[in-house]
Amino acid sequence: MQVFDGNGKFETQWINMHRPSGLHLSRGPEPRFYVGEIGGGMGVNYDMPNIGPRVSIYSPKGEMLARLGHRPAGLEPGQFMSPHGLAVDSRGDVYVGEVSFTNWRNRYRDQPPPSGLRSLQKLVKVR
Repeated sequence: MQVFDGNGKFETQWINMHRPSGLHLSRGPEPRFYVGEIGGGMGVNYDMPNIGPRVSIYSPKGEMLARLGHRPAGLEPGQFMSPHGLAVDSRGDVYVGEVSFTNWRNRYRDQPPPSGLRSLQKLVKVR
């Protein structure tokens, strides 16, 4: 992910992300960058370890603070299919919008999508 200043001048690049798709910058005295990583998108990397799908949280300096989600892609709480849209509310709860239907059809071509296939997941901040 490349970082630019307000005038469009390149500042730095953050690495060790796989297919970053969604981005949210939280407000406040300690802002955080939330990055949706959509994981493997082709048969050759569906089951590749450590590439997502997940949500990674970074400091403004690019330091990775946490990763949410665990392999493999799935529908259980804390698993993601394809996180694309991100938002964080004033309590610190994270909302993750996913492109689940399309991802399911690409990943599991011979299986119909389950009836409970979700496109939005809320992760509540533990206080």
